[in-house]
Formats: sequence, C-alpha cells, structure tokens
Amino acid sequence: MELIVFDLDGTLLNRDSEISAYTSETLKLLSEREIAYTVATGRTLHGAKAILEGHSFPLPQAYKNGVMIWHPQQRRFSSGAMLTASELDNVVRACISNGVTPFVFTLDADDESTVYHPPLQTEVEMELIQAIDVQEPVRVEPLDQMPADSVITHVNSIGDSDAIKAVLRSVNNEPHLVAYSGVAFEGKQWRWLDVHHSDASKGGAIQVLKELLGLQRVICFGDSDNDLSMFAAADESYAPENANDDIKSAATAVIGHHDDEGIARFLRERFELDRS
Repeated sequence: MELIVFDLDGTLLNRDSEISAYTSETLKLLSEREIAYTVATGRTLHGAKAILEGHSFPLPQAYKNGVMIWHPQQRRFSSGAMLTASELDNVVRACISNGVTPFVFTLDADDESTVYHPPLQTEVEMELIQAIDVQEPVRVEPLDQMPADSVITHVNSIGDSDAIKAVLRSVNNEPHLVAYSGVAFEGKQWRWLDVHHSDASKGGAIQVLKELLGLQRVICFGDSDNDLSMFAAADESYAPENANDDIKSAATAVIGHHDDEGIARFLRERFELDRS
C-alpha cells in the first residue's frame, strides 16, 4: 500500500492558495480507489484548516514541517520536537538584534495556539499579526507575558531581505535549530522566516505517518527546501515546474506547474483515475 503526501503552498494549492475544483475531484477519485493521501506542510493546523475542509483529509497530517502530527479522527496532536527556553532565547536575540520581530507560537493544553511577540517594528509586521489574528483562531499576547513552561512549537518572522538573511546565518550556527526562508511578496524586499527544532522535519514526519498507517511506500510532492527531507525519505518524489532548483534536482521527476493543476493531472495519469 502507498501513501501520497502533499505539500500545500506552491504544490497542491493554486496561486490563490486554494484547492481547485479539478484537484478536489482528483482527491475524491483517489478516495474512491482507497488510495491513501495526506499533507505535510509548513503551515499550522489553523492556517490549513479552512483550505482542507470539505476535501476529505481523514488521515493524520504533519504541520509546521513535522513539528506536530494532527489526528483529525481523535482531534488531537501528537507533539514532536519543541524548542527549549534557551533555544528560543537565541532566536529572539538574533531577530531583535537585526531589527526583526519574532512571533513565538506556543501550544496550549487544549491544543489551541497562543502567539507571543515583542513590540512591532514595521508596518509589514503589523499586517502579519493582523492576518494571524483574522485567519487563525489564536490568542496574541506580549512576549513578556509568555509563561516559563510554555510549549514552544516554532518562531515566525517577516522582514527586510538582508535582515532575515542575517538572522538565518545566526540561527544556522545553532546545533538544534533549523530555519527556512522565502520571498514574502513577489517583487518586494520582504522575506518570511520559520524556525523550529532540528529534530523535526517533513522526512521524519512521513516515517511516523507510515508507521501509524501501516503503509510501505510513500509518494510525495513538494516545491521548497523544507521538502528536501521528505524527498529523501520517500520512494518517489515529484516537483512541480514552479519548484526551486534544489527540489527539482532531488525529485524523481519534474511535473506540471502548480497553477496548472500539475499534481492532479499527474495523479490521474499515474493511477489511471480517468479510466473506468
């Protein structure tokens, strides 16, 4: 039995961050054939919930690059590698020293999230925290009010490209941290930053998912650096045309562009879904 694992942004989703009607119908065809599929994404559960709702994703799902596994049937997380207080302190200091505001995500006892941050420094940070507050049902609090025993899942930031790259250099020197970054707005000098514990990865997550589901083979789809560990762990890996060069080099093959429903079209051919 095979497990199909999808990255979301730039992969299964189109440019509007939606599952298209054609892709949705493809997922239904997979389900009818009893072909198992799930997601492994850098998003939080709350950031993906509205997108996945109504598209039949009943199996366990990996969030924040494998930091957490969500079990939708039991409505619970199984947590992976969390950041320690000292690791968080190093990230916060690196961000603040480079003029970037860290947004610290924590997991509460009821599996809800609270985001803590120091005073905001730029207009784009204000826009980000407003988006978090609107799009995700999370509490937003000052960093100095974060409890000492908080369960810290990850840190996000957004800032000028040079500032984010400086934080990346600092974080990458820390042995138990891993950081990913990318362009936040096309044509503008803003980049996003995502930092979590190095023991968490999409590759580790799909090994956990294989064991949970009793499946032997994994076919995965992804477009960014945070998918490389997943590609290394999978039996087959496919990159859409819009993927970065490192992912394309690591892939079994390069397929259609994400905004042309490349993944859905590949799956229909790969599993002969259009044939009676």
